Amino acid sequence: MKNILIINGHPNPDSFNFALAKSYKEGALKSGHQVDEIIIANLEFNPNLEFGYQKRTELEPDLLQAWEKVKKADHLVWVHPVWWGGLPAIMKGFIDRLFLPGLTFKPKPDSIWWDKLLTGKSARIITTMDQSGWYYRIFNHQPSVHQLKKGTLEFCGVKPVRVSYIGVIKTSITQKREQWMKQMKELGARGK
Repeated sequence: MKNILIINGHPNPDSFNFALAKSYKEGALKSGHQVDEIIIANLEFNPNLEFGYQKRTELEPDLLQAWEKVKKADHLVWVHPVWWGGLPAIMKGFIDRLFLPGLTFKPKPDSIWWDKLLTGKSARIITTMDQSGWYYRIFNHQPSVHQLKKGTLEFCGVKPVRVSYIGVIKTSITQKREQWMKQMKELGARGK
């Protein structure tokens, strides 16, 4: 059994992203996995990395609690929409503020290389969009996935990172949405 952390990056609790996260959670709990959640929009923190990496901004209590959840997790499940090819601003701010040198990676002195501090964890990205997944991958080159998977998670040692593309949302019918929720419940049950 795994310790699973679901990180929801959609700011609207009435969104389909929340339904997908709920389905994943139900499947995981039914199979005996431990599940915790972070709903980024509910956290109180400044999403702006004010000083870049020149000066550390102290983490707010909600980010400290989020960090404890990330450390405890074996498997990170990121649920978010694709907006303008990227992540929602609040989710990007969460990553900027929490995935810091010394926490998630450690630069090696006098080197271009770094130590990956989140090794031993795996991840699933569940991303919704108003285009089909194949179109997003082939024609748009999946920028949000590259950013989160390669530029953040794998950079910090998380592997494997699998992706579920959910779309086209805006024209989807109830039957299709139920099918996607069933798929998420099955992934949750397998801890994948």
